[in-house]
Amino acid sequence: MEMHDSNTIQMELKYCERCGALWLRLIGSELVFCSPCSVILAGLAQDPRFLQHRNAASPAPDYELKINGTFWSEGGNA
Repeated sequence: MEMHDSNTIQMELKYCERCGALWLRLIGSELVFCSPCSVILAGLAQDPRFLQHRNAASPAPDYELKINGTFWSEGGNA
């Protein structure tokens, strides 16, 4: 039988089901999101993936180029 120190905290490695980050949670916990994702999902912070940090000197992204066929090409035989 293993002796466990009564002052230890047992943790397990878990991946966030939103962003995929690895984090530690208490064994037996039902948490599935990391701390930053929990704050975003609670509506207390904005999602940084959708923030636009462009200044006036930087050009706008060229989405039309990808949609109009430069990104997509004729299909091949797989």
